[in-house]
Amino acid sequence: MSGVVVLVSYRSLPEHAHTARREIGRLIASVLAIEPDCGGITMLQDASEPTRFTLVEHWPSQELYLGPHMQQPHIQSFIQDAGTFLAGPPDISFWHPVGGVKRQSDGIG
Repeated sequence: MSGVVVLVSYRSLPEHAHTARREIGRLIASVLAIEPDCGGITMLQDASEPTRFTLVEHWPSQELYLGPHMQQPHIQSFIQDAGTFLAGPPDISFWHPVGGVKRQSDGIG
């Protein structure tokens, strides 16, 4: 999928890393189930600082992400509840893939 890669970085409150992981996971499941324009989401948790989470999301355009996606009821609900387990708003940045190589399967296995 061409388009845009969206990086969303969250920091949970120190005592709520588990809750943040669970609630972000629920949000991802809702987005993937309801929003067909989303090309996939990967959640990462920092190995040395477990209060840090990053989502790697694939969208057709920045405008679609910022417009229709952000207005979805499940997004608005998450934003309303996030203050109970996140330390602040996320950092959101937009990226265009410019290179890289995908490994080809050798057909073995």
